[in-house]
Amino acid sequence: MADNDRRARRNPRAGTGDAVYGLGLIGALVYYIPHAHGFWAVVLAVLKSLVWPAFLVYDVLRHVAG
Repeated sequence: MADNDRRARRNPRAGTGDAVYGLGLIGALVYYIPHAHGFWAVVLAVLKSLVWPAFLVYDVLRHVAG
């Protein structure tokens, strides 16, 4: 327990990215699931929602490149 307390004091903002990723995961599920029709489409929607940052980076780079 004392070891965990020392780590928390050293880096008080650790874990903020986890919260952002979690909210993004929920948002991606809300977006992809209604568009899915059928069992395998839902499975694909869940997989897409797990890797949503890759889609985001790809679209941003594609937009920046012109």
